[in-house]
Amino acid sequence: MENLKFKRILLKLSGEALSGEDGRGIDPLQAESIARRIQDVHKMGVEVAIVIGAGNLWRGKQGLERGMDRATADYMGMLGTVMNALALMDALERQGVITRVQSAVEMRSVAEPYIRRRAIRHLEKGRVVILSAGTGNPYFSTDTAAALRAMEIGADVLIKATKVDGVYDSDPKQNLNAQKFDHLTYIEVINRRLAVMDTTAVTLCMENNMPILVLNLWDPKALESALLGEKVGTLVTG
Repeated sequence: MENLKFKRILLKLSGEALSGEDGRGIDPLQAESIARRIQDVHKMGVEVAIVIGAGNLWRGKQGLERGMDRATADYMGMLGTVMNALALMDALERQGVITRVQSAVEMRSVAEPYIRRRAIRHLEKGRVVILSAGTGNPYFSTDTAAALRAMEIGADVLIKATKVDGVYDSDPKQNLNAQKFDHLTYIEVINRRLAVMDTTAVTLCMENNMPILVLNLWDPKALESALLGEKVGTLVTG
């Protein structure tokens, strides 16, 4: 489609995107709902790569509070992202979208190893690629993994999917007068300590001029509208 603003995107999903109302586990109905939204933009001709978290299955903070080794807790989180990736792959393929899961932690029986050029080739062939297991290293969040992968695959934008319609100066659920930002610079996000992505991820995007778009994935038309260049969510650039 000629009027697409973004041809190749990296979509960052939280693990809770696949969970039920309690924010835990994997709800097949939620996975199908997310898959339908991805299918809609895939039909537009957009090349879609996805990085997904694991907060619905495991939060390393809980282990750390009980004395768990940080690296162990982080590796457990990486395995959780693979489980989420497989669930989303299944939902996408039931929608007729050919999908590949790649893992930064090698487990050949369930996922391809992450190879940058292979991931790009999948995208060029019209396949959705889910990039799991974070960066494959402890001490790095899936936000940072999303920023890194966005650069590696040559994405036009990193889209952070949330349940609110952009970035606010305070929690809009608690403050009815919260101000929404249409545009922010990377430095403003860091200095204001806005909960867009973690500081490492924002800094990585800033150093490589990767735009970050924060939008509400649960708005049925938000993602499509953003890809067509309409004003949606909050755009973070230099």
